[in-house]
Amino acid sequence: MTYPTPNRQVVYRWLGLMPYRQAWDYQEELFKQIVSKKIAARAEKRHIPTENYLLFCQHPHVYTLGKNGKPTHLLASNEQLAAIGAEFFHIDRGGDITYHGPGQLVGYPILDLENFFTDIHLYLRLIEEAVIRTLAEYGLQAGRINQLTGVWLDYQGQINPRKICAIGVRTSRWVTMHGFALNVNTNLDYFRYIVPCGIKDKAVTSLQAELGYAVPLQEVAKKMRHHLADLFQMELIEQPA
Repeated sequence: MTYPTPNRQVVYRWLGLMPYRQAWDYQEELFKQIVSKKIAARAEKRHIPTENYLLFCQHPHVYTLGKNGKPTHLLASNEQLAAIGAEFFHIDRGGDITYHGPGQLVGYPILDLENFFTDIHLYLRLIEEAVIRTLAEYGLQAGRINQLTGVWLDYQGQINPRKICAIGVRTSRWVTMHGFALNVNTNLDYFRYIVPCGIKDKAVTSLQAELGYAVPLQEVAKKMRHHLADLFQMELIEQPA
């Protein structure tokens, strides 16, 4: 079903420093509301406009493993996780294992892609492009490496390729959840306890590590919102969490 009047309005909410489980539950709630509305519309053979959301936040230290990821890519024992104050979740997104923590900008677009376009490949590439454009505003040339979803520095010559943004999503009936994690002022030491994204031969970096100084997270969030809205042709509506 194609909507005659697609809803390009996207509710933006800043969730602050939110525990991963709480953010996951919140995503699931919004995701299921949209999917249920679409199922009801098809059953009734009528058009029901669907909502879109963009959630930004930080998380306390946590590792998440995608549904097809390898548990062996978590290198820490339960005792080590407790010692470094980190949680672990096996979740329902694509991709392998990654880390979330303070100083990292995490974005969860919960979009009905039938309001925009029905192309998962394009969806991933536009998220990457928003990150690339954001990093360019700080003088960093970032890009893609073939067959490796995410955003990288030194992506062309690959003398020392460094991943700065991981992306992992889930979709059902063209509704998305999960999203991206952009390392801004992230403590990179926490990546030592995993094989990041299941890639053993490439490093991880952050905006702070590349620039040599901390960057205000809200400043980066504002730039990301702008580029996502521009690329997806969204009308962002800011609301409190």
